[in-house]
Amino acid sequence: MSSFSSAVVRSLSCLFLLLLLSSSLASESDHKYQSDDPVTLWVNKVGPYNNPQETYNYYSLPFCHPTGNPAHKWGGLGEVLGGNELIDSQIDIKFEKNVEKSVICHLELDEAKVKQFKDAIENSYWFEFFMDDLPLWGFVGDLHPDKNSDNGKHVLYTHKNIMVKYNKDQIIHVNLTQENPKPLEAGKLLDMTYSVKWMSTNVTFARRFDVYLDYPFFEHQIHWFSIFNSFMMVIFLTGLVSMILMRTLRNDYAKYAREDDDLETLERDVSEESGWKLVHGDVFRSSRNLVVLSAVVGTGAQLALLVLLVILMAIGGTLYIGRGAIVTTFIVCYALTSFISGYVSGGMYSRHGGKNWIKSMILTASLFPFMCFGIGFVLNTIAIFYGSLAAIPFGTMVVVFVIWAFISFPLALLGTVVGRNWSGAPNNPCRVKTIPRPIPEKKWYLTPSVVSMMGGLLPFGSIFIEMYFVFTSFWNYKVYYVYGFMLLVFLILIIVTVCVTIVGTYFLLNAENYHWQWTSFFSAASTAVYVYLYSIYYYYVKTKMSGFFQTSFYFGYTLMFCLGLGILCGAVGYLGSNLFVRRIYRNIKCD
Repeated sequence: MSSFSSAVVRSLSCLFLLLLLSSSLASESDHKYQSDDPVTLWVNKVGPYNNPQETYNYYSLPFCHPTGNPAHKWGGLGEVLGGNELIDSQIDIKFEKNVEKSVICHLELDEAKVKQFKDAIENSYWFEFFMDDLPLWGFVGDLHPDKNSDNGKHVLYTHKNIMVKYNKDQIIHVNLTQENPKPLEAGKLLDMTYSVKWMSTNVTFARRFDVYLDYPFFEHQIHWFSIFNSFMMVIFLTGLVSMILMRTLRNDYAKYAREDDDLETLERDVSEESGWKLVHGDVFRSSRNLVVLSAVVGTGAQLALLVLLVILMAIGGTLYIGRGAIVTTFIVCYALTSFISGYVSGGMYSRHGGKNWIKSMILTASLFPFMCFGIGFVLNTIAIFYGSLAAIPFGTMVVVFVIWAFISFPLALLGTVVGRNWSGAPNNPCRVKTIPRPIPEKKWYLTPSVVSMMGGLLPFGSIFIEMYFVFTSFWNYKVYYVYGFMLLVFLILIIVTVCVTIVGTYFLLNAENYHWQWTSFFSAASTAVYVYLYSIYYYYVKTKMSGFFQTSFYFGYTLMFCLGLGILCGAVGYLGSNLFVRRIYRNIKCD
């Protein structure tokens, strides 16, 4: 039994190291070749161009199949989750060796193959290859005008011309052009051919991915303008919050602290005052569903740190280069930052008198992962039904579960214990009264629901333009690389969210409504609602996606993203409001 346990530990250690290193190591070598060394052309996937997630195995179409059992390459957890399956095409390519027109295979067409190819051409199927970790793309075929038919003539490209640029012993750039279109007719024999041309270049290996980066798109003037606009919003909101703290509250403190006024003056001041001071005996009352609130605040704090870490790593490590590197980094960093969620949640739950800390710990550790697992399960079922590469293999599911069960969950447990013991003592400035104060009816715009929905407008406005670039990079084949922009926008989002939530909390307390905890959370979290509404607009106006499969994946992935964004913003809003509430009640007399 001991040997079995040690073997399990070694396996998990190797697995974790593999996940950490898979995105940074070269796939099969150090990317250096000698003359006449074999260079592998990997085929990856094929699918409708307008539906980025609807991808299938390249050989799901009746292309020339390699003989025997061709090699497969697994580049890491993120690559598998991204729907990649690299298979050796067995096409003979050697470093620095030009290949004139050479036959890959003789493709004999029958009715079934013709139908498959025609369906693929009508749906604008494209395919993806890789050579030395550099992508090549091409379309399966095309529709040419046909004088004898109302429909176009389906033609299949039968020749692939591969151009490779190299610098000394390293491949710098690859390009694929297709020629020799042939009409699709049953019973016809097509010669599928290829050629390879090698050219020398002075571009260094470090800059070989620059050709895939769309500089004019991401560095457009509107991108800079959006940053400036958001920055001005930050200045306005911080000024507004400062005015509340420095003027309104200072005057309120001065009135509230006067002891030498006569009774008539004091009664007049009290009647004229706003009501935030009148609820000092209830403002620190524990909120409803304290376990859930603690869990989402802890999870949101973890997600905020996680996003910051991933952005910083992307800035320093060019993670966009590796297939699935961002996803791998996100999963590993999420597991390692689980201590933060437990610490924040456990401390908050204990400070508010919570007793069922085990329930709080389990909910904190499993809330966001299980929501993602639930959405992922539905999408995976759809992908399996369609036979798509987007379907996650069972082994990959086990790997993700093991990471959660053996890394994330124990760290969340440890964080909860530390949070309870180190920051779990109650420290409220005002004592909570036994009998809750009745909340007077106020105008409709001061109700928690309206405050919550209005709270997300300005944070959404600060990230609106960046959402367009993020959505376009994910759904329209753009490589997102301007993580410096993302870092600025993320910091602006945090500041705007805190400021807006503080203002909303102040208005709510002035309305003598002391249920500010959930209101502050939802006020910030409503940002995600506007992002999701924007995603609906983006789907119908900015994309050409179609079909149940792609629609499900688009709105499923977007829902997953918005849930995380809502929890993150909600936690930031609550924590900011919590500091604000403690600050303003610290200097008043709490009788």
